[in-house]
Amino acid sequence: MAQLTQVQVNHATVLKIAVPIMLSNMTEPLIGVVNTSVVGQLPQPELIGGVAVGAMIFAFLFWGFGFLRLSTSGLSAQALGAGNRPLVAQVLARSFLLGLGIGAALLILSPFIGPLAINLIGGSDEVKAAAHAYFGWRIFSAPAALANFALLGWFVGQGRSVEAFIVQALLNVTNMVLSALLVLHSHFGITGVGIAAVIAEYVGVAFGLFMASRRVHVLDQRVKFEALFDLATLKPLLAANADIMIRTLCLLFAFGWFTAHGARNGNIIIAANAVLLNFFEVTGYMIDGFAYAAEALVGQSIGAKDQPRFSQAIRLGTLWAMGFGTLFAIVTYLAGPWLIDLMTVEPTVRETARQYLGWVALTPFLGAACFLFDGVFTGALATRDMRNMMIAALAIYLPSSIWLEAHYQNHGLWMGLCVFFIARSVLFAMRLPAIKRRVFATP
Repeated sequence: MAQLTQVQVNHATVLKIAVPIMLSNMTEPLIGVVNTSVVGQLPQPELIGGVAVGAMIFAFLFWGFGFLRLSTSGLSAQALGAGNRPLVAQVLARSFLLGLGIGAALLILSPFIGPLAINLIGGSDEVKAAAHAYFGWRIFSAPAALANFALLGWFVGQGRSVEAFIVQALLNVTNMVLSALLVLHSHFGITGVGIAAVIAEYVGVAFGLFMASRRVHVLDQRVKFEALFDLATLKPLLAANADIMIRTLCLLFAFGWFTAHGARNGNIIIAANAVLLNFFEVTGYMIDGFAYAAEALVGQSIGAKDQPRFSQAIRLGTLWAMGFGTLFAIVTYLAGPWLIDLMTVEPTVRETARQYLGWVALTPFLGAACFLFDGVFTGALATRDMRNMMIAALAIYLPSSIWLEAHYQNHGLWMGLCVFFIARSVLFAMRLPAIKRRVFATP
């Protein structure tokens, strides 16, 4: 019978978890980069806007249920730390089935969700038409996409980042290759981008389920379906999911606010912002590798009741996240003009994107701390605190964004986004000591 072993927290441990996740995460936003670049080869700038609007809708739909990854990661990590093999298997089965069920419900409701969401965001008639075409196909990926969240969280919680890397890399590379083939070679237009996402998600979930089943077999465990509905162990999952869902919706609302206000400034602004947001997503997803490492190591330390290990995980994770955030900020600023030209051939979009490059270059540095704190709070299952701090940060961001946009137009939108990152970091840092006292309180 396989043992659930613990490892010491040091630089090598953090990097062993973070680096594969960084590599796989890098391919996630590269989907957006490739999709924007592929559509950017077509002469209509409104198609880039359509992809941006459609992608934002799916960010709400899918990442609105991002609790499937986050709660699964925290619960899996703490079960591992406590040496509870049956619970490790139960966490996977519950979250996977929940993901499939929610995805199926989204697919059934899609005739109502799609038109409503596109009209709420706004934009020109051309942008809306492109977004409708994209949405109509990609929605079929919903069950697989949400089941993949559960699989990813389960692997991350156990610190098995290589498996997570393989599954995500397969999914994302498949998506990128098919997007290029269907749009540029087979001339499917923007619908080809949606079809590529559908195929890739089902390829990913099939392979991920295969790898997860092998891991459960190695642990000498079989999922007992009657135990999946045991309220004593089901309650923490439901409570964490509700808190994280509210937190994630607040986060997505902040970015939806940004995209919607950009869309009202015309096709050129929304296209330029879409190009620049790809830079933020690439760097943000890579820094998130250290947040994933924090999730696993913090959760395992709490399960094992090891306070020094908890503190070491936070210290080393912060050091690496901030270091890479600074590096990515410099690289974004220096390489940005060349990357903008690579992603779009439209001269006005290129020129406009250059005007706001300095703001997006700040985001890796300003966002590194709040990304890391997300991982710490997830590993600690401090989901109520995550929810409350995100609501408070949103309450700071929205009036700041309104005032800044009124005075500085699109520059103000980017300034407001930077304020959002700072607010999140400060609020999480203020709350962390109370979390530490609570999770290591003596019974």
